[in-house]
Amino acid sequence: MTALPLMDGTIKDLLADDGQTWFVMRDLKPRHAKLPAYKRLKELGIKCYTPTEHRLVVVNGKRVDREVPFMQDLLFVKGTRALLDPVIATTPKLQYRYQKGARCTPIIVRSTGMERFIYAVETAEKPRFYKPEEVTPDMRNRPIRIIGGRLDGYTGTLITTRGSKVKRLLVELPMVIAASVEVEAEFIQFIQ
Repeated sequence: MTALPLMDGTIKDLLADDGQTWFVMRDLKPRHAKLPAYKRLKELGIKCYTPTEHRLVVVNGKRVDREVPFMQDLLFVKGTRALLDPVIATTPKLQYRYQKGARCTPIIVRSTGMERFIYAVETAEKPRFYKPEEVTPDMRNRPIRIIGGRLDGYTGTLITTRGSKVKRLLVELPMVIAASVEVEAEFIQFIQ
């Protein structure tokens, strides 16, 4: 295996490349790993995102509230294949996620969709994440557009819970992950 070209600025040169895309990747390390892939990639200066949630975990016999990945093996990495292939070669358990039915074609998320997803989730107080199989057709039957507020221009579907006054917008990265974020009722416009 070859070492990463950290000292000569090669990674910085590749990061400045305009051809960057968001790759969907998987980290097969266990939950308790000291250096998960998303932390290692951030140390290398590579932009990555992993959806996180707060969970109670046991550390040294005590329950502690920690921010942990929603899906342990899911992360999004922005870069080029020329940048990421050497990192993957030297990082055991880090892999591309491939499209079903397409031989060796990594899943790529459009930059605008990914940036909008990250913005919606990071500005929300308590986002809820859903795996693709958890999103039911009932969750997609009320299309809305947000007019005004921090999510102005976003479209998605409205999710309401019986007995709750909270309205939530479902923001999706199709076939990968979905999140619902709280929205104010006065900014909701129903789409016919």
